[in-house]
Amino acid sequence: MNKLFNPMKIRNLEVKNRIAIPPMVIYNRTDDTSYVTDIQVEHYRKFAQGGPGLIIQEATCVEKDGRLCDSQIGIWEDGQIEGLKRITNAVHETGTPIFVQIHHGGVFGFMEETVCPSDIQCMVKGTMKKSRALTHLELHRIQNSFADAAVRAYQAGYDGVELHGCHNYLISQFLNSRVNVRNDEYGNNPALFALEIIREIRKRTPDSFIVGMRLGAFEPTLADGIDHALIFQEAGIDFLNISFGFMQLSDPFKPDNYPFTDLIYAAQEIRKQVSIPVFTVGEIISPEQADKILTATGIDMVNIGRGTLVNPNWANDARNGKDTGACLHCKICMWRISPEKCPGRIRYERNNK
Repeated sequence: MNKLFNPMKIRNLEVKNRIAIPPMVIYNRTDDTSYVTDIQVEHYRKFAQGGPGLIIQEATCVEKDGRLCDSQIGIWEDGQIEGLKRITNAVHETGTPIFVQIHHGGVFGFMEETVCPSDIQCMVKGTMKKSRALTHLELHRIQNSFADAAVRAYQAGYDGVELHGCHNYLISQFLNSRVNVRNDEYGNNPALFALEIIREIRKRTPDSFIVGMRLGAFEPTLADGIDHALIFQEAGIDFLNISFGFMQLSDPFKPDNYPFTDLIYAAQEIRKQVSIPVFTVGEIISPEQADKILTATGIDMVNIGRGTLVNPNWANDARNGKDTGACLHCKICMWRISPEKCPGRIRYERNNK
């Protein structure tokens, strides 16, 4: 592995290898309070013991009404800090850094009434859903909720935050000019909503605290994604974690002969334009494939998601040349229902007795 196990820096944070465990929501592990449970603490402890360079905690909601579901972890009130500290303490015991992804669902929230930059009707989990435009007062309240959440993250011991700016959610909705058709400053400058959040977080957290963004590559085009990357780098973002944006209204692209996915192509093209670390994701199955991507593209870090659900020890096994296992891409993810029934995990454990 020529590059996968090389160390790197994000701002002033030393990261021991190029393997990140990306944010992956684990449903039904908490209740409507959205407070951390023992199950979640042990989930992240096992990840950390598995040897990754970095863990980014699952989408953690900044407002109760912005959640994806009624069992999503929250960071909207001070009472949640104590449970979040349990996660950071468990991870830091292994020497692994951890960021928390802070999130608001916008139109993709599970509440009956949801909000969006503009009035919209779109498909949400197979159902046509209407959402109304945010007022200026509501918009500024949500921005403040993001900043408050970042302060709580610092108090809970996280090494940084990742703004969730993709996967159809609220920041992504602002960035996509086909979704955001406001006729005010937040429509004329789609990046402004997130820019003001970044500036406020920087004011309210120490200089050492890392602020990154999960950014949609095609928002709606790759040219827009590159423009957004440059804007956020100028604003002081420390890393960009590239994924898809508002998918129903975007134009994914890669050249016909490109050997990897469109998301990896987009991350490569964004990395050519910025000087901060860029992460990628996109059907990365094996350590050999991950190393090839890093070497061929100039991207700085790979997200290994499903592979680490199957095998939390993925990074250690990769370093030692062992079988890392693989997700079998079940039509319905059994891991999310009951991890011990995950076919990929069952096969991995059978093959590595």
